[in-house]
Amino acid sequence: MQSRTDAPDVFDPRIYAAGIPHDRFRTLRDRAPVARQDEPEVLGWPAGSGFWAVTRHADVVRVLKDPGTYSSHLGATQIRDPDPADLPFIRRMMLNQDPPDHGRLRRLVSRAFTPGRIERFAVTARDRARQLLGAAFADGGEVDLVRAVTDDYALLNLTDLLGVPASDRGLLHTWTERVIAYQDPDEPPVLDADGRPVNPRSPAMLAEMFGYAQELAAYKRAHPADDVMSVLAASELADAELEMFFFLLTVAGNDTVRSAAPGGILALAEHPSEQARLWRGEVSMGSAVDELLRVHPPVLSFRRTAVQDTELAGQKILAGDKVVVFHASANHDERVFADPHRLDLGRNPNPHVSFGDGPHVCLGVHFARLQLSVFYEEVRAACGGLALAGPPRRLVSNFINGIKSLPVRPLGPSAPRS
Repeated sequence: MQSRTDAPDVFDPRIYAAGIPHDRFRTLRDRAPVARQDEPEVLGWPAGSGFWAVTRHADVVRVLKDPGTYSSHLGATQIRDPDPADLPFIRRMMLNQDPPDHGRLRRLVSRAFTPGRIERFAVTARDRARQLLGAAFADGGEVDLVRAVTDDYALLNLTDLLGVPASDRGLLHTWTERVIAYQDPDEPPVLDADGRPVNPRSPAMLAEMFGYAQELAAYKRAHPADDVMSVLAASELADAELEMFFFLLTVAGNDTVRSAAPGGILALAEHPSEQARLWRGEVSMGSAVDELLRVHPPVLSFRRTAVQDTELAGQKILAGDKVVVFHASANHDERVFADPHRLDLGRNPNPHVSFGDGPHVCLGVHFARLQLSVFYEEVRAACGGLALAGPPRRLVSNFINGIKSLPVRPLGPSAPRS
């Protein structure tokens, strides 16, 4: 095993409760772009073997585009190693596969994400955003945007797309919290008989969700509708593959927008001059969405495992080593982005990696962009601007860049609808 360095720690999930640790990432990019990190016991989760933190944009892209060298399959895509007994189960998910298996599954599922189907959801998403924002801003006072608007906006859009009945939507929220917030003290872990936390992605913890997925699929086969689960239920996916896709779409499909939407509002509130540009229509919504995603990526990091001995940025990496790319650092790499800590809603080009890169680039990227564009348009139409009414509360996680609470106050009259 290679010796540890004195590189700053970017593993401890508690660090991210204060926001992206930009100073630490800057130090790593400048001095140790591929740096050895310890994996100590934290918050009751056992210690791990350590990993390589990849922080420069070019190196992150190189890792993501080279599954032959940096595998999603060998050790899956979370920093902490899964229980060896659970690994075959976890590998069934498309996220944790390499080509060619990954490509076969992606092609099957991509048929459900047709532009036409997604565009039809735009009208529903806009109506939902308008209703949620109207209720939240009705008295013009302070409101927690996460609790009042963005959590419901993301979840309800997802369940519409999947075709989940309204009465079951709370189940998806519970399952998502269990998986995404497992490092956060506000979401106490489930413990096994020996008092050790149970991996929320283990078969035991996902049994309820998978049972529901099969029941829903059976219903969709008998009563097909214009939704993703109807397409998946009628596809050639095996039962186990369908279960894993339901898990992936439920968790990733919900939390991408759930994290990005309040994160974008936070960035706008912290940069009132850029917010004013957007409200005046001086920048396109498309470029604004990209820049807000750059500064607040929904996902902080992803893990790969070296297939063979290799070298990255001058650092020797051994077969079997864990290699973790940090999207949040790559998006602020001075080698790629001029003045990266300045919010520039008209930034062009903007090659951020918030949706990943290579074969695993986010499958629902068009759906996510659509939801975010609609949401920001409706915020702009609902008020004359937003100001922070208190500090945000962030998720304790080294994986999801989540915001648990965002107190805001609407400013002035709404902008005229275009």
